Amino acid sequence: MCGRYVTVSKIKEIEKRFGVTAESPGDYHVNANVSPGQKSAVITDAHPDKLDFMHFGFTPFWAKKKMYVINARSEGDQNQTDDPIYTGAKGIIQKPMFRASIRSKRCLVVADAFIEGPKTEKLDKPYCVYMRDGERPFAFAGIWDEWADRSTGELFHSFAIITTIANSLLQKIGHHRSPVILDKESESLWLDKDLPLGDVTSLLQPYPGEAMNAYPISTDIKSSRNHGLELLRPTGERVEKEYSYELHQSLNLEGMGAAPARQRRLFEDE
Repeated sequence: MCGRYVTVSKIKEIEKRFGVTAESPGDYHVNANVSPGQKSAVITDAHPDKLDFMHFGFTPFWAKKKMYVINARSEGDQNQTDDPIYTGAKGIIQKPMFRASIRSKRCLVVADAFIEGPKTEKLDKPYCVYMRDGERPFAFAGIWDEWADRSTGELFHSFAIITTIANSLLQKIGHHRSPVILDKESESLWLDKDLPLGDVTSLLQPYPGEAMNAYPISTDIKSSRNHGLELLRPTGERVEKEYSYELHQSLNLEGMGAAPARQRRLFEDE
């Protein structure tokens, strides 16, 4: 499950990284605690050159009311025990909730890190999970849809993050799932409407655990009302030891523990 994640890059950095333009940049906000129901940045197959903003929490077009489904299991109804070595069918293509969107409404969900906890304790024992090499922002594989409120005619655009089996790092944290993170080479494929379905599902793999790391953070992250960068300050040691001074400096200076004034200077648009 991936129910909280982090977006702290400047919007100009996001535009440059993904080759997109934000037509409504005022919709973007630095948020250390993107939570269900909140708007966040996505890039869709409908507008691959545009940075869109949609609600985190998926509602399919046929629903009678808003549903806010935050995750879509790549295995569908298969692998009910969340076996980390599962290599079977990608049942998402058969799930009524997702089978239309996985074929024709895919998106990149922009993120800098994500928040996860053990299966039992959940956000009572939260960790901030990030890329070891400092690669950010990156993209989760997502699906989206457009739902119309029948009483008002209002259109509601929303998305879910696709999950898969836990990689080695998530297993060390004690969590049973991983969000699907796409490498750069796969991002354009994910948005390709003509990509065969078999090739689409082949992308739904866990990101290498050795390329990631995590550290514990405050349980203040549990409240969706909290968004500040102070939420990302470490409260303990990293899961895996790191020996790169430059990496530590990068993390410290770019939101993982910097002083509030320094954080504001770093994340304000130029």
